[in-house]
Amino acid sequence: MLAAVTALLVGACSASGGSDAADRSPSTTTSPRSGSSSTAPGGPSGDPAPLAWTSCDRFQCAELEVPVDHDQPDGDTITLALLRRPATKPDQRVGAILVNPGGPGGSAIDLAKALPLPKRLTERFDVIGVDPRGVGRSTPLDCRTHLQEMYDADPTMEDDADRAAYLAISEKFVGECATKYRTLLPHLGTVDVAKDMDLVRRALGDDQISWVGYSYGTSIGQQYARLFPTRVRAMVIDGVVDTTQTGLEAARDQAGGFDGALDAFIADCDRDGCGLDRPAGAAIDEVLAEVEDEPIPRRRADRPAGPGVAALAIAQGVRAPILWSQLARALDQALAGNGDGLVKLADAYLGRLDDGTYPNGFEVYFAVGCLDAAWPADPAPIFDEALDVGDDHPRVGESLVNDYVRCALWPTPPQPLEPIPADIEGLAPIVVISTTGDPATPYESGVRVAESIPGAVLITNEGEGHTIFAQGKRCIDDAVVDYLVDLTVPPAGLRCS
Repeated sequence: MLAAVTALLVGACSASGGSDAADRSPSTTTSPRSGSSSTAPGGPSGDPAPLAWTSCDRFQCAELEVPVDHDQPDGDTITLALLRRPATKPDQRVGAILVNPGGPGGSAIDLAKALPLPKRLTERFDVIGVDPRGVGRSTPLDCRTHLQEMYDADPTMEDDADRAAYLAISEKFVGECATKYRTLLPHLGTVDVAKDMDLVRRALGDDQISWVGYSYGTSIGQQYARLFPTRVRAMVIDGVVDTTQTGLEAARDQAGGFDGALDAFIADCDRDGCGLDRPAGAAIDEVLAEVEDEPIPRRRADRPAGPGVAALAIAQGVRAPILWSQLARALDQALAGNGDGLVKLADAYLGRLDDGTYPNGFEVYFAVGCLDAAWPADPAPIFDEALDVGDDHPRVGESLVNDYVRCALWPTPPQPLEPIPADIEGLAPIVVISTTGDPATPYESGVRVAESIPGAVLITNEGEGHTIFAQGKRCIDDAVVDYLVDLTVPPAGLRCS
Protein backbone atom coordinates (compact mmCIF):
# COMPACT_ATOMS: atom_id res chain seq x y z
CA MET A 1 0.00 0.00 0.00
CA LEU A 2 1.09 3.51 -0.73
CA ALA A 3 3.18 5.04 2.04
CA ALA A 4 2.67 8.57 0.90
CA VAL A 5 3.15 12.15 1.77
CA THR A 6 3.20 13.94 5.08
CA ALA A 7 0.28 13.72 7.47
CA LEU A 8 0.01 17.50 7.50
CA LEU A 9 -1.06 17.41 3.86
CA VAL A 10 -3.67 14.64 4.24
CA GLY A 11 -6.77 16.01 2.56
CA ALA A 12 -5.01 19.22 1.53
CA CYS A 13 -3.78 18.02 -1.85
CA SER A 14 -3.84 14.84 -3.86
CA ALA A 15 -0.84 12.83 -4.90
CA SER A 16 -0.34 15.05 -7.90
CA GLY A 17 -2.67 17.94 -7.27
CA GLY A 18 -5.89 19.20 -8.81
CA SER A 19 -6.31 20.28 -12.38
CA ASP A 20 -6.03 23.98 -11.53
CA ALA A 21 -2.52 23.40 -10.19
CA ALA A 22 -1.55 21.43 -13.26
CA ASP A 23 -2.78 24.19 -15.56
CA ARG A 24 -0.45 26.68 -13.94
CA SER A 25 2.59 24.44 -14.21
CA PRO A 26 4.84 23.86 -17.21
CA SER A 27 3.74 21.16 -19.60
CA THR A 28 5.93 18.26 -20.57
CA THR A 29 7.66 18.41 -23.93
CA THR A 30 8.75 14.83 -24.54
CA SER A 31 6.98 11.51 -24.66
CA PRO A 32 7.73 8.85 -22.06
CA ARG A 33 7.09 6.23 -24.71
CA SER A 34 9.61 7.31 -27.31
CA GLY A 35 11.62 10.06 -25.66
CA SER A 36 13.10 12.91 -27.69
CA SER A 37 15.75 13.16 -30.32
CA SER A 38 17.20 16.23 -28.65
CA THR A 39 20.49 16.09 -26.82
CA ALA A 40 20.24 15.90 -23.06
CA PRO A 41 21.91 18.93 -21.48
CA GLY A 42 24.75 18.39 -19.10
CA GLY A 43 26.46 15.25 -20.32
CA PRO A 44 29.79 14.25 -18.85
CA SER A 45 31.56 17.18 -20.52
CA GLY A 46 29.48 20.04 -19.11
CA ASP A 47 26.78 21.38 -16.87
CA PRO A 48 23.13 21.81 -17.82
CA ALA A 49 22.07 25.23 -18.99
CA PRO A 50 20.82 27.49 -16.19
CA LEU A 51 17.13 27.08 -15.45
CA ALA A 52 14.80 29.58 -17.13
CA TRP A 53 12.34 30.49 -14.39
CA THR A 54 8.95 31.90 -15.36
CA SER A 55 6.11 33.19 -13.20
CA CYS A 56 3.38 30.67 -12.37
CA ASP A 57 0.77 32.01 -9.99
CA ARG A 58 2.63 33.06 -6.81
CA PHE A 59 5.64 30.90 -7.61
CA GLN A 60 8.29 30.37 -10.26
CA CYS A 61 8.40 27.38 -12.60
CA ALA A 62 11.00 25.85 -14.87
CA GLU A 63 11.73 22.69 -16.82
CA LEU A 64 14.85 20.60 -17.23
CA GLU A 65 15.52 17.88 -19.76
CA VAL A 66 17.37 14.88 -18.35
CA PRO A 67 18.49 11.63 -19.99
CA VAL A 68 16.11 8.70 -19.88
CA ASP A 69 19.22 6.55 -19.32
CA HIS A 70 21.99 8.32 -17.40
CA ASP A 71 24.48 5.86 -18.88
CA GLN A 72 23.60 7.33 -22.29
CA PRO A 73 23.61 11.08 -21.61
CA ASP A 74 23.29 11.92 -25.31
CA GLY A 75 20.28 9.66 -25.82
CA ASP A 76 16.55 10.21 -25.41
CA THR A 77 15.36 12.66 -22.77
CA ILE A 78 12.41 13.26 -20.51
CA THR A 79 11.32 16.55 -18.96
CA LEU A 80 11.35 17.37 -15.26
CA ALA A 81 9.06 20.09 -13.92
CA LEU A 82 10.27 22.33 -11.08
CA LEU A 83 8.69 24.93 -8.84
CA ARG A 84 10.49 27.50 -6.68
CA ARG A 85 9.34 29.54 -3.69
CA PRO A 86 12.10 32.18 -3.56
CA ALA A 87 13.59 33.15 -0.22
CA THR A 88 11.65 36.08 1.22
CA LYS A 89 14.88 37.73 2.41
CA PRO A 90 17.16 37.23 -0.59
CA ASP A 91 19.92 39.30 1.01
CA GLN A 92 20.12 36.59 3.73
CA ARG A 93 19.77 33.66 1.32
CA VAL A 94 21.65 30.51 2.35
CA GLY A 95 20.76 28.34 -0.64
CA ALA A 96 18.07 25.96 -1.88
CA ILE A 97 16.13 23.32 0.01
CA LEU A 98 14.78 20.55 -2.21
CA VAL A 99 11.68 18.89 -0.73
CA ASN A 100 9.98 15.62 -1.57
CA PRO A 101 6.73 14.24 -0.06
CA GLY A 102 7.19 10.52 -0.70
CA GLY A 103 5.02 7.98 -2.42
CA PRO A 104 6.61 6.94 -4.70
CA GLY A 105 4.27 9.08 -6.76
CA GLY A 106 3.78 12.18 -4.62
CA SER A 107 4.21 15.58 -6.26
CA ALA A 108 7.10 17.61 -4.88
CA ILE A 109 5.70 20.64 -6.69
CA ASP A 110 2.50 20.42 -4.65
CA LEU A 111 4.54 19.96 -1.48
CA ALA A 112 6.73 22.98 -2.20
CA LYS A 113 3.59 25.08 -2.63
CA ALA A 114 1.83 23.91 0.52
CA LEU A 115 4.46 22.86 3.07
CA PRO A 116 4.23 25.28 6.04
CA LEU A 117 7.95 25.53 6.67
CA PRO A 118 9.04 27.69 9.62
CA LYS A 119 9.69 31.34 8.76
CA ARG A 120 13.42 31.11 9.47
CA LEU A 121 13.68 28.69 6.56
CA THR A 122 11.46 30.47 4.03
CA GLU A 123 13.33 33.73 4.69
CA ARG A 124 16.74 32.23 3.92
CA PHE A 125 16.13 29.39 1.48
CA ASP A 126 14.56 28.95 -1.91
CA VAL A 127 12.16 26.03 -1.54
CA ILE A 128 12.36 23.82 -4.61
CA GLY A 129 9.94 21.08 -5.60
CA VAL A 130 10.95 18.75 -8.43
CA ASP A 131 8.38 16.20 -9.53
CA PRO A 132 10.44 13.00 -9.99
CA ARG A 133 10.47 11.36 -13.40
CA GLY A 134 7.11 9.82 -14.20
CA VAL A 135 5.28 11.88 -11.54
CA GLY A 136 2.94 14.85 -11.72
CA ARG A 137 4.20 17.25 -14.39
CA SER A 138 7.48 15.39 -15.09
CA THR A 139 6.62 13.26 -18.13
CA PRO A 140 3.96 11.42 -16.11
CA LEU A 141 2.89 7.84 -16.54
CA ASP A 142 -0.73 7.16 -17.42
CA CYS A 143 -1.71 3.50 -17.12
CA ARG A 144 -4.44 3.64 -14.47
CA THR A 145 -7.42 2.48 -16.51
CA HIS A 146 -7.91 -0.48 -14.15
CA LEU A 147 -6.94 1.26 -10.90
CA GLN A 148 -10.36 1.41 -9.24
CA GLU A 149 -11.28 -2.11 -10.30
CA MET A 150 -7.95 -3.34 -8.93
CA TYR A 151 -8.42 -1.72 -5.52
CA ASP A 152 -12.10 -2.64 -5.29
CA ALA A 153 -11.11 -6.31 -5.64
CA ASP A 154 -11.07 -8.51 -2.55
CA PRO A 155 -7.48 -8.34 -1.20
CA THR A 156 -7.86 -11.39 1.08
CA MET A 157 -7.81 -14.85 -0.44
CA GLU A 158 -10.50 -17.19 0.83
CA ASP A 159 -10.23 -19.61 -2.12
CA ASP A 160 -8.70 -20.15 -5.54
CA ALA A 161 -11.40 -18.06 -7.17
CA ASP A 162 -10.38 -15.02 -5.09
CA ARG A 163 -6.76 -15.54 -6.05
CA ALA A 164 -7.58 -15.93 -9.75
CA ALA A 165 -9.70 -12.77 -9.77
CA TYR A 166 -7.02 -10.78 -7.94
CA LEU A 167 -4.33 -11.93 -10.36
CA ALA A 168 -6.50 -11.23 -13.40
CA ILE A 169 -7.10 -7.58 -12.55
CA SER A 170 -3.47 -7.15 -11.44
CA GLU A 171 -2.30 -8.50 -14.80
CA LYS A 172 -4.52 -5.98 -16.60
CA PHE A 173 -2.98 -3.12 -14.64
CA VAL A 174 0.60 -4.30 -15.15
CA GLY A 175 -0.04 -5.13 -18.79
CA GLU A 176 -1.25 -1.62 -19.58
CA CYS A 177 1.86 -0.09 -17.99
CA ALA A 178 4.15 -2.54 -19.76
CA THR A 179 2.56 -1.91 -23.16
CA LYS A 180 2.78 1.87 -22.90
CA TYR A 181 6.13 2.29 -21.16
CA ARG A 182 8.23 -0.84 -21.60
CA THR A 183 11.38 1.09 -22.60
CA LEU A 184 10.98 3.68 -19.84
CA LEU A 185 10.16 1.36 -16.92
CA PRO A 186 13.78 0.20 -16.37
CA HIS A 187 14.79 3.84 -15.81
CA LEU A 188 12.30 4.94 -13.14
CA GLY A 189 14.16 3.69 -10.07
CA THR A 190 15.47 5.84 -7.26
CA VAL A 191 19.07 5.78 -8.48
CA ASP A 192 17.90 7.51 -11.66
CA VAL A 193 15.87 10.00 -9.61
CA ALA A 194 18.91 10.81 -7.44
CA LYS A 195 21.00 11.42 -10.55
CA ASP A 196 18.25 13.73 -11.83
CA MET A 197 18.47 15.69 -8.59
CA ASP A 198 22.16 16.31 -9.13
CA LEU A 199 21.45 17.63 -12.60
CA VAL A 200 18.94 19.94 -10.92
CA ARG A 201 21.64 21.08 -8.49
CA ARG A 202 23.97 21.83 -11.36
CA ALA A 203 21.25 23.69 -13.27
CA LEU A 204 20.60 25.77 -10.14
CA GLY A 205 24.27 26.69 -10.12
CA ASP A 206 24.75 25.51 -6.51
CA ASP A 207 27.77 23.63 -5.21
CA GLN A 208 25.61 21.81 -2.64
CA ILE A 209 21.96 21.26 -1.81
CA SER A 210 19.92 20.88 1.33
CA TRP A 211 17.30 18.12 1.27
CA VAL A 212 14.10 17.52 3.23
CA GLY A 213 12.56 14.20 2.27
CA TYR A 214 9.52 12.49 3.74
CA SER A 215 8.70 8.77 3.45
CA TYR A 216 9.90 7.61 0.00
CA GLY A 217 11.69 10.97 -0.18
CA THR A 218 14.06 9.47 2.38
CA SER A 219 15.04 6.81 -0.18
CA ILE A 220 15.87 9.53 -2.71
CA GLY A 221 17.90 11.34 -0.06
CA GLN A 222 19.85 8.22 0.89
CA GLN A 223 20.69 7.45 -2.73
CA TYR A 224 21.71 11.05 -3.40
CA ALA A 225 23.99 10.96 -0.33
CA ARG A 226 25.49 7.66 -1.50
CA LEU A 227 26.18 8.88 -5.03
CA PHE A 228 27.07 12.52 -4.33
CA PRO A 229 28.25 12.74 -0.70
CA THR A 230 30.20 15.98 -1.08
CA ARG A 231 27.20 17.72 -2.67
CA VAL A 232 25.09 17.41 0.50
CA ARG A 233 25.09 20.57 2.58
CA ALA A 234 22.40 19.30 4.95
CA MET A 235 19.85 16.48 4.79
CA VAL A 236 16.74 15.72 6.85
CA ILE A 237 14.92 12.43 6.27
CA ASP A 238 11.61 11.92 8.09
CA GLY A 239 9.54 8.71 8.07
CA VAL A 240 12.47 6.62 6.96
CA VAL A 241 12.56 3.77 4.46
CA ASP A 242 15.16 1.08 5.18
CA THR A 243 16.45 0.48 1.67
CA THR A 244 18.41 -2.64 2.71
CA GLN A 245 15.25 -4.72 3.17
CA THR A 246 13.73 -7.02 0.60
CA GLY A 247 10.28 -6.07 -0.59
CA LEU A 248 8.58 -8.72 1.54
CA GLU A 249 10.59 -7.78 4.64
CA ALA A 250 9.48 -4.17 4.25
CA ALA A 251 5.86 -5.23 3.64
CA ARG A 252 5.83 -7.33 6.82
CA ASP A 253 7.19 -4.41 8.86
CA GLN A 254 4.70 -2.05 7.27
CA ALA A 255 1.84 -4.37 8.20
CA GLY A 256 3.06 -4.24 11.78
CA GLY A 257 3.16 -0.46 11.61
CA PHE A 258 -0.40 -0.16 10.34
CA ASP A 259 -1.58 -2.71 12.89
CA GLY A 260 0.06 -0.70 15.66
CA ALA A 261 -1.58 2.48 14.42
CA LEU A 262 -4.94 0.70 14.34
CA ASP A 263 -4.39 -0.42 17.95
CA ALA A 264 -3.69 3.21 18.89
CA PHE A 265 -6.95 4.29 17.22
CA ILE A 266 -8.87 1.55 19.04
CA ALA A 267 -7.37 2.48 22.40
CA ASP A 268 -8.12 6.18 21.92
CA CYS A 269 -11.65 5.45 20.73
CA ASP A 270 -12.43 3.17 23.66
CA ARG A 271 -10.85 5.51 26.20
CA ASP A 272 -12.26 8.85 25.09
CA GLY A 273 -15.30 7.82 23.07
CA CYS A 274 -15.66 8.23 19.34
CA GLY A 275 -19.38 7.79 18.70
CA LEU A 276 -19.43 4.01 18.31
CA ASP A 277 -21.97 1.99 20.30
CA ARG A 278 -19.51 -0.88 20.86
CA PRO A 279 -15.76 -1.33 21.37
CA ALA A 280 -13.85 -0.06 18.36
CA GLY A 281 -12.03 -3.35 17.76
CA ALA A 282 -15.33 -5.21 17.65
CA ALA A 283 -16.73 -2.62 15.23
CA ILE A 284 -13.76 -3.07 12.88
CA ASP A 285 -13.99 -6.85 12.99
CA GLU A 286 -17.72 -6.77 12.33
CA VAL A 287 -17.35 -4.46 9.33
CA LEU A 288 -14.52 -6.55 7.85
CA ALA A 289 -16.57 -9.72 8.26
CA GLU A 290 -19.65 -8.09 6.75
CA VAL A 291 -17.91 -6.86 3.59
CA GLU A 292 -16.53 -10.36 3.00
CA ASP A 293 -20.09 -11.70 2.92
CA GLU A 294 -21.64 -8.89 0.89
CA PRO A 295 -20.69 -5.27 0.04
CA ILE A 296 -22.24 -2.63 2.29
CA PRO A 297 -24.73 -0.62 0.19
CA ARG A 298 -24.08 2.94 -0.86
CA ARG A 299 -26.35 5.93 -0.43
CA ARG A 300 -24.55 8.82 -2.14
CA ALA A 301 -21.30 7.13 -3.16
CA ASP A 302 -20.88 5.74 -6.67
CA ARG A 303 -20.31 2.17 -5.48
CA PRO A 304 -20.86 -0.02 -2.42
CA ALA A 305 -18.11 -0.76 0.10
CA GLY A 306 -16.63 -4.17 -0.55
CA PRO A 307 -13.56 -5.72 1.07
CA GLY A 308 -11.10 -3.75 -1.07
CA VAL A 309 -12.76 -0.46 -0.15
CA ALA A 310 -12.81 -1.38 3.55
CA ALA A 311 -9.08 -2.25 3.54
CA LEU A 312 -8.14 1.07 1.96
CA ALA A 313 -10.49 3.00 4.25
CA ILE A 314 -8.84 1.57 7.36
CA ALA A 315 -5.35 2.27 5.97
CA GLN A 316 -6.32 5.87 5.27
CA GLY A 317 -8.09 6.34 8.59
CA VAL A 318 -5.10 5.34 10.72
CA ARG A 319 -2.51 7.28 8.73
CA ALA A 320 -2.74 10.22 11.13
CA PRO A 321 -4.71 10.96 14.33
CA ILE A 322 -6.48 13.83 12.58
CA LEU A 323 -8.31 11.17 10.51
CA TRP A 324 -9.41 8.98 13.42
CA SER A 325 -12.77 10.70 13.87
CA GLN A 326 -13.53 10.25 10.17
CA LEU A 327 -12.74 6.55 10.43
CA ALA A 328 -14.99 6.20 13.47
CA ARG A 329 -17.88 7.88 11.62
CA ALA A 330 -17.35 5.63 8.60
CA LEU A 331 -17.43 2.53 10.79
CA ASP A 332 -20.58 3.75 12.52
CA GLN A 333 -22.26 4.37 9.16
CA ALA A 334 -21.17 0.97 7.87
CA LEU A 335 -22.66 -0.78 10.90
CA ALA A 336 -25.92 1.01 10.08
CA GLY A 337 -25.82 -0.29 6.49
CA ASN A 338 -24.30 2.75 4.76
CA GLY A 339 -20.93 2.29 3.05
CA ASP A 340 -20.49 5.92 1.97
CA GLY A 341 -17.96 6.84 4.65
CA LEU A 342 -15.75 3.88 3.80
CA VAL A 343 -15.85 4.76 0.10
CA LYS A 344 -14.90 8.36 0.89
CA LEU A 345 -11.86 7.27 2.90
CA ALA A 346 -10.80 4.80 0.21
CA ASP A 347 -11.09 7.47 -2.47
CA ALA A 348 -8.97 9.82 -0.35
CA TYR A 349 -6.32 7.12 -0.04
CA LEU A 350 -6.18 6.81 -3.83
CA GLY A 351 -6.32 10.60 -4.31
CA ARG A 352 -9.49 10.41 -6.37
CA LEU A 353 -10.42 13.75 -7.94
CA ASP A 354 -13.84 15.40 -7.88
CA ASP A 355 -14.57 14.30 -11.44
CA GLY A 356 -14.12 10.66 -10.47
CA THR A 357 -10.72 10.25 -12.10
CA TYR A 358 -7.44 9.40 -10.43
CA PRO A 359 -4.19 11.36 -10.70
CA ASN A 360 -0.99 9.63 -11.66
CA GLY A 361 1.07 8.25 -8.83
CA PHE A 362 0.07 4.65 -8.26
CA GLU A 363 1.69 3.58 -11.51
CA VAL A 364 4.91 5.18 -10.26
CA TYR A 365 4.47 3.55 -6.87
CA PHE A 366 4.83 0.14 -8.48
CA ALA A 367 7.24 1.27 -11.19
CA VAL A 368 9.66 2.42 -8.47
CA GLY A 369 8.82 0.01 -5.65
CA CYS A 370 9.10 -3.06 -7.86
CA LEU A 371 12.54 -1.88 -9.04
CA ASP A 372 14.06 -0.68 -5.78
CA ALA A 373 13.82 -3.92 -3.78
CA ALA A 374 14.13 -7.65 -4.41
CA TRP A 375 10.78 -9.39 -5.03
CA PRO A 376 9.81 -12.98 -5.89
CA ALA A 377 9.40 -13.56 -9.60
CA ASP A 378 6.23 -15.59 -8.97
CA PRO A 379 3.03 -14.47 -7.17
CA ALA A 380 2.77 -17.65 -5.07
CA PRO A 381 5.41 -16.70 -2.45
CA ILE A 382 3.76 -13.30 -2.01
CA PHE A 383 0.33 -14.87 -1.45
CA ASP A 384 1.93 -17.29 1.03
CA GLU A 385 3.69 -14.48 2.89
CA ALA A 386 0.44 -12.51 2.99
CA LEU A 387 -1.33 -15.41 4.74
CA ASP A 388 1.52 -15.65 7.24
CA VAL A 389 1.54 -11.92 7.94
CA GLY A 390 -2.25 -12.06 8.20
CA ASP A 391 -1.91 -14.54 11.05
CA ASP A 392 0.17 -11.97 12.96
CA HIS A 393 -1.87 -8.92 11.90
CA PRO A 394 -5.33 -10.26 11.01
CA ARG A 395 -7.03 -6.93 10.34
CA VAL A 396 -4.51 -5.42 7.92
CA GLY A 397 -1.70 -7.87 7.18
CA GLU A 398 -2.95 -10.02 4.33
CA SER A 399 -4.45 -7.19 2.29
CA LEU A 400 -1.34 -5.04 2.64
CA VAL A 401 1.12 -7.73 1.55
CA ASN A 402 -1.08 -8.93 -1.31
CA ASP A 403 -0.90 -5.42 -2.79
CA TYR A 404 2.65 -6.27 -3.83
CA VAL A 405 1.61 -9.20 -6.04
CA ARG A 406 1.93 -6.60 -8.79
CA CYS A 407 5.73 -6.68 -8.30
CA ALA A 408 5.89 -10.40 -9.15
CA LEU A 409 4.14 -9.54 -12.42
CA TRP A 410 6.15 -6.40 -13.19
CA PRO A 411 7.96 -6.57 -16.56
CA THR A 412 11.26 -5.05 -15.36
CA PRO A 413 13.55 -7.10 -13.08
CA PRO A 414 14.35 -5.59 -9.67
CA GLN A 415 17.35 -3.30 -9.23
CA PRO A 416 17.79 -3.37 -5.41
CA LEU A 417 19.22 -0.21 -3.89
CA GLU A 418 22.64 -0.12 -2.29
CA PRO A 419 23.07 1.36 1.21
CA ILE A 420 25.31 4.27 2.08
CA PRO A 421 28.68 2.59 2.70
CA ALA A 422 30.24 2.68 6.14
CA ASP A 423 33.48 4.11 4.73
CA ILE A 424 31.88 6.96 2.78
CA GLU A 425 33.88 10.18 2.82
CA GLY A 426 32.81 13.82 2.68
CA LEU A 427 29.18 13.31 3.72
CA ALA A 428 27.65 15.92 6.03
CA PRO A 429 25.78 14.68 9.14
CA ILE A 430 22.28 13.51 8.20
CA VAL A 431 19.36 14.12 10.56
CA VAL A 432 17.00 11.14 10.75
CA ILE A 433 13.51 11.60 12.24
CA SER A 434 11.50 8.52 13.20
CA THR A 435 8.09 8.44 14.91
CA THR A 436 7.29 5.72 17.44
CA GLY A 437 3.75 5.23 16.13
CA ASP A 438 4.38 5.67 12.41
CA PRO A 439 2.07 3.28 10.52
CA ALA A 440 3.81 3.37 7.15
CA THR A 441 7.52 3.52 7.94
CA PRO A 442 7.95 1.88 11.35
CA TYR A 443 10.12 3.53 14.00
CA GLU A 444 12.67 0.70 13.93
CA SER A 445 13.44 1.43 10.26
CA GLY A 446 14.60 4.92 11.18
CA VAL A 447 16.70 3.56 14.03
CA ARG A 448 18.44 1.07 11.73
CA VAL A 449 19.12 3.65 9.04
CA ALA A 450 20.48 6.20 11.54
CA GLU A 451 22.81 3.58 12.99
CA SER A 452 24.07 2.57 9.54
CA ILE A 453 24.95 6.03 8.17
CA PRO A 454 28.27 7.45 9.38
CA GLY A 455 27.70 10.63 11.38
CA ALA A 456 23.89 10.47 11.26
CA VAL A 457 21.83 11.67 14.23
CA LEU A 458 18.44 10.22 15.19
CA ILE A 459 15.57 12.35 16.51
CA THR A 460 12.83 10.23 18.06
CA ASN A 461 9.32 11.63 17.82
CA GLU A 462 7.09 10.06 20.45
CA GLY A 463 3.64 10.03 18.91
CA GLU A 464 1.37 8.74 16.18
CA GLY A 465 1.24 9.47 12.47
CA HIS A 466 3.43 9.29 9.39
CA THR A 467 6.15 12.01 9.53
CA ILE A 468 6.28 15.09 11.75
CA PHE A 469 8.63 17.91 10.64
CA ALA A 470 6.93 21.25 9.85
CA GLN A 471 3.72 20.20 11.54
CA GLY A 472 4.01 22.54 14.51
CA LYS A 473 5.82 20.34 17.04
CA ARG A 474 8.31 22.81 18.46
CA CYS A 475 10.87 20.31 19.74
CA ILE A 476 11.19 18.81 16.27
CA ASP A 477 10.97 22.02 14.27
CA ASP A 478 13.47 23.99 16.37
CA ALA A 479 16.09 21.23 16.13
CA VAL A 480 15.66 20.83 12.38
CA VAL A 481 15.62 24.56 11.63
CA ASP A 482 18.79 25.15 13.68
CA TYR A 483 20.42 22.36 11.69
CA LEU A 484 19.29 23.56 8.27
CA VAL A 485 20.10 27.23 8.89
CA ASP A 486 23.23 27.06 11.04
CA LEU A 487 24.33 23.42 10.52
CA THR A 488 23.99 22.87 14.27
CA VAL A 489 23.59 19.10 14.56
CA PRO A 490 20.91 18.06 17.10
CA PRO A 491 22.17 16.37 20.27
CA ALA A 492 22.45 12.61 20.12
CA GLY A 493 19.45 10.81 21.59
CA LEU A 494 17.04 13.73 21.23
CA ARG A 495 13.46 12.62 21.98
CA CYS A 496 10.43 14.83 21.43
CA SER A 497 7.20 13.92 23.22
